Amino acid sequence: MENKLKLYGFNNLTKALSFNIYDVCYAKTEREQQKYIAYIDEQYNSDRLVKILTNVSQMIGAEVLNISKQDYDPQGASVTLLLAEDAAIKRADSRLVLGHLDKSHVTAHTYPEYHPETCIATFRVDIDVETCGEITPLSTLDYLIGSFDSDIITLDYRVRGFTRDVSGKKLFIDHDITSIQDYIDAKILARYDAIDINVYQANLFHTNMLIKELDLQNYLFNVDANELPPQTRLDISSSLRREMIEIFSGRNIY
Repeated sequence: MENKLKLYGFNNLTKALSFNIYDVCYAKTEREQQKYIAYIDEQYNSDRLVKILTNVSQMIGAEVLNISKQDYDPQGASVTLLLAEDAAIKRADSRLVLGHLDKSHVTAHTYPEYHPETCIATFRVDIDVETCGEITPLSTLDYLIGSFDSDIITLDYRVRGFTRDVSGKKLFIDHDITSIQDYIDAKILARYDAIDINVYQANLFHTNMLIKELDLQNYLFNVDANELPPQTRLDISSSLRREMIEIFSGRNIY
């Protein structure tokens, strides 16, 4: 991406990245589940999401034009940032900038919930980054994965529209890509099982990621794993793994 193509006119390619993570926890009682959801809701409120998305915007070289945020009762939050390229702002008059506002945006939504029978609470974050022109959101993946406790991750990347090179040839994508995994640090990838479903003819790329190793203590809320009987630890670990596999697979298995 460092070697920029010479284009004829404006680059109107639209690049959309959908980043979804699931953080799973074991909470035995309904009260523990509610406390966990309240804790997550506080940790990932709209103010924190604004900070994360603002950093994402800076990483892709975009200017934040407007921020809209909302926390919900009983839980959940939504954040939307309108973006524009720095270069577009510097070279345009005010009327052109106003016409450019909807070309790029970043949104985030949170969905805390819990299963009434398996004692498993799940926290989901959906982040969508849509950009126009030369800006691409793929470089933000390492930061996004590290910003959350990501047990399961689903990633979708699509390039739409076209632009032209100086000879007039249509370009339906302006950078090389074979897999979303190529844009994730090798040390991060080593912690996950990952599969791709890509449609290269349509510039559609999809990756699912599932954490490999479970440290049970990380999945217990207000409980010391060492105080639990061995069989209980095994049962909880099995329940967590089954829940993760179903989310990773996108279907009911057990």
